[in-house]
Amino acid sequence: MMKIATGLDVLVNDPDLQKEFKGNVALLCNNASIDREFEHAALRFKSLFGPRFVKLFGPQHGFSTDAQDNMIETEHFVHPYFNMPVYSLYSETRVPSDEMLEGIDHFFVDLQDVGCRMYTYIYSLTLLLEKCMDKDIEVIVLDRPNPLNGNTLEGNVLEPGFASFIGRHPIPVRHGMTIGEVGLMHQRYWADKQIPYRVIKMRNWERSMYFEETGLPWLLPSPNLARQESALTFPSVVLFEGTQLSEGRGTTQPLEIVGHPKIEPFGLYEGHLKQALKETKLKGVAIRPITFLPTFQKHEGSVCGGFQIHVTDKTVFQPWRVGQWLLRELYHLMGEDFQWLDPPYEYDYTNVPLDIINGSDRLRHWVAQRESMEMLASFEDYKDYSPRVESIQVY
Repeated sequence: MMKIATGLDVLVNDPDLQKEFKGNVALLCNNASIDREFEHAALRFKSLFGPRFVKLFGPQHGFSTDAQDNMIETEHFVHPYFNMPVYSLYSETRVPSDEMLEGIDHFFVDLQDVGCRMYTYIYSLTLLLEKCMDKDIEVIVLDRPNPLNGNTLEGNVLEPGFASFIGRHPIPVRHGMTIGEVGLMHQRYWADKQIPYRVIKMRNWERSMYFEETGLPWLLPSPNLARQESALTFPSVVLFEGTQLSEGRGTTQPLEIVGHPKIEPFGLYEGHLKQALKETKLKGVAIRPITFLPTFQKHEGSVCGGFQIHVTDKTVFQPWRVGQWLLRELYHLMGEDFQWLDPPYEYDYTNVPLDIINGSDRLRHWVAQRESMEMLASFEDYKDYSPRVESIQVY
């Protein structure tokens, strides 16, 4: 197989392409913004553009990718090595200010998305695109793989009234796009005004690829996705952020496990969940009873019983459906010990956090209705979505 080159790799190795950017340059990046040689994008930009490289920006979790959880903001600072400002787009603002954008001609974005609607990096991009509608700034995405592949779509489409920073646009949970393609969809379908925007495409990436098939190094794109396997289970376990159950933060396998101090995992597994999972006909998945001790966040310092989601065949694994199934089973098995998380969540002080996460209140109501075994409708009920994705695909 030919080596896959990310957008950053393409830029670094193409002197003619580099010459197209003649003005001042800014870069939105983080810990995972590295090339195939493990060189950080900011170091490459310093070498490529010299004094024209003038500003750095960081997304949620920070330029250093060290800030945990939602609504944990990072501060602006001057980088001691690069001697330039590093502006946080998860601070008092998620939108770059006029001052932040002053003196920039080319704004590069190099972020590893995880292919799930609830992941905020695509919204840092689309908010930037909207802010630049009245600016003479070109936005360039250095594209990276969708780790869940670029073909498989799953999950409900975000409904009006539930938009937030973890869901701004009407796309399903698994949206099937690269971050560069999300920008193209924004420009075509959601933007009030077009701006200079381009995607520096990867080379040799195929839409059918999962991340491990790319041969690229995995560096945690956010603090709780240290393993590429976690990206597969993320669309399942992220739903539990809307509950008082732990989603494994404070352990070595966050977003692969769920649990609570009141759960006795082996009894629930043998007594109900093992057979219930078989009856769902869900494929490519196994769950395993475990105990774990969170060192921070929910249930810090308390032993939790729970379950790990194991992907046995990623090609048929449906993480959003697995998540909604396990959420409903635990809601009824735990009784009063199961509690929804209360607002605020991602700066929404009104809506129930689960509704914000799932982009609809239908999941919460479905969870409470034990009699219906039918899974919630997925994106297939939204007939206009697939043609939109196909219209902006660049691979």
